[in-house]
Amino acid sequence: MKIEMNVNGAARVVEASPYRRLLDVLREDLRLTGTKEGCGEGECGACTVSLDGETVNSCLVAVAQCHGRTVKTVEGLAAQQGDKEILHAVQTALVRCGGAQCGICTPGIAMCAADIVERELLHDQDLQQARVMVRELLAGNICRCTGYQLIVDAVIEAASEVGLQRRERASRRTP
Repeated sequence: MKIEMNVNGAARVVEASPYRRLLDVLREDLRLTGTKEGCGEGECGACTVSLDGETVNSCLVAVAQCHGRTVKTVEGLAAQQGDKEILHAVQTALVRCGGAQCGICTPGIAMCAADIVERELLHDQDLQQARVMVRELLAGNICRCTGYQLIVDAVIEAASEVGLQRRERASRRTP
């Protein structure tokens, strides 16, 4: 079956069995190997991608479900500015805070964290509430290396940075 989808901002067409997992098509056919397979059962979150703006476990999605839809992988988080790639605030914060260890869970966590930041889910939360909320929102992502605190710190840092940038842009537009 011919599957047409937008992947990381580019129109892509793949010939695949409609029952193949999105995870396998991304990794094997499209060579987007940032998305990792952890458990293959939707329990660990390592394969998290965005499908039409919603985070999903790509190991549980049949590729036929993606026909005509938009998929974003961890490779699509960074923005292009001319010939330079600018990492998403979450990616930068994960590196700066030490929230990335072996790398198996990191892409899925980055995708979920970017969703948290972009939806401004931590807006108007005090630090303690934000920590609890981040832990709850990342509960579907299993990490065996970090103990989560560094990941939580990174998400809060990225949310603060993006929120500040949005407020600065808004104040420049307001006369």
